[in-house]
Amino acid sequence: MDNDWCSNLEAYGQLDADVPLGKHTTLAVGGAARWWFRPENADALQQALPKIPDAVCVLPMGRGSNLLVSDAGFDGVVLDLGGLQQMGMNGLELHAQAGCRMSKVAQLAAQSDATGVEFMATVPGDVGGGVAMNAGAFGQQLSDVLLDVEVLHRDGRRETLSRQDLDMRYRWTALPRQSVVLSARLGLQAKDGSQVRQRMREMRQQRSQSQPLAQPNCGSVFKNPEGDYAARLIEAAGMKGYRIGD
Repeated sequence: MDNDWCSNLEAYGQLDADVPLGKHTTLAVGGAARWWFRPENADALQQALPKIPDAVCVLPMGRGSNLLVSDAGFDGVVLDLGGLQQMGMNGLELHAQAGCRMSKVAQLAAQSDATGVEFMATVPGDVGGGVAMNAGAFGQQLSDVLLDVEVLHRDGRRETLSRQDLDMRYRWTALPRQSVVLSARLGLQAKDGSQVRQRMREMRQQRSQSQPLAQPNCGSVFKNPEGDYAARLIEAAGMKGYRIGD
């Protein structure tokens, strides 16, 4: 397959080749992406995505906080969604594009005297990835507040899907195959902003005491089995602190 299609993408954003992914993941490891494409905005992505051949794998990527990339790299196109960062409030509804940092979403809610997304202040990812994995912390998860999402299909078609359409479960969202999350709409509740900010501070302090935030990491890696905790099982197995090389 020739690569003539690559030049078509350059009209819609920045296209680079052989980009080391270790620089774009919070674990700081991983080989190179064959192509790295950052669309200017959602409309540009809608125009560009259908120009990528179906045989080429596409990986949407935000903050890279939930990715373990092989040293062999990724033989496809990584979509950098950093250009999709519009967000705002409409009453108690918060709209955020996929590239918005979840910590910024939490701050906007607090500024707007709204509660429901305090946990996002401690999650080092973007909204798109948060939707894709139903991100959560401190007993809250994104599905608790999600109203609907807008996704983009490989053929350039946009579709709005409700929370009920997505069959969201613990760290799982049934997104359409090969679709890309463009934005999410969240339904919040009214609460004094000072109380919301205080709860966010408490969560961040607790997180800083339990995770090595100054070192490359992606937070809590493992799912907790029902009725137990992954951390307890790892320690009971004698694997806490175990390492191979770096």
